[in-house]
Amino acid sequence: MNVSNLTGTHSLFAGNQGMLWKRGLKSTQERLERQEKCNSQVAYWEEKKEQLKETESDSLEGIARKLNTLQEYEDQITAAKEQYNNEQLWHLLDEAREIGEKIAEEAEKLEPKTAEERLEDMAEEALGTDGEKEGVLTEEMEELKELAEELTEEMTEESLESLEEYTEELQEAAAAEPADELDKLQAQAEKGLQQLRQMEKAAEEEKRIYHGFDIRI
Repeated sequence: MNVSNLTGTHSLFAGNQGMLWKRGLKSTQERLERQEKCNSQVAYWEEKKEQLKETESDSLEGIARKLNTLQEYEDQITAAKEQYNNEQLWHLLDEAREIGEKIAEEAEKLEPKTAEERLEDMAEEALGTDGEKEGVLTEEMEELKELAEELTEEMTEESLESLEEYTEELQEAAAAEPADELDKLQAQAEKGLQQLRQMEKAAEEEKRIYHGFDIRI
């Protein structure tokens, strides 16, 4: 007699999808093993009963022994079924817990990512993961850094040239021009020096931004 026919079929999910999912659970595999063991024990004692029934007893004493033995076999069958049913209760708890963990894992995979998690994914993809190949974003940052350095040098050189021109004009004016022209050139020189400082400061700030930016969050 099959135990599943006595205890019924227990399932936390309906449909083929739930059954296929449960087959892969450790708790489900353990339940099937216990059920197979119980069925084997029940089949063994049922066979012993059938064999005993085929024997003949000529005396009342023999018939009494036969009845007692049949009762012992029946008790063994009942004990095997009770053991399975008791273990089945714990199995249902284990199976429910394991299925709950599976559902939580799947739900976490489907849960929308936060902005920070998406940024981390983008950063990892851009930077590369093999250590041998630089990411696309890393190369672009290096190019921006080099460009910032070049712009700093060009802006500084141009500003110095302009300042030198102002200085030369100022020296020429000091020798040949009246005081009002001299004041004008002095103002231009101061303005040029101020522009130079502003451009150097802006270039250094731009260089710092590109150099200091770390895409690894």
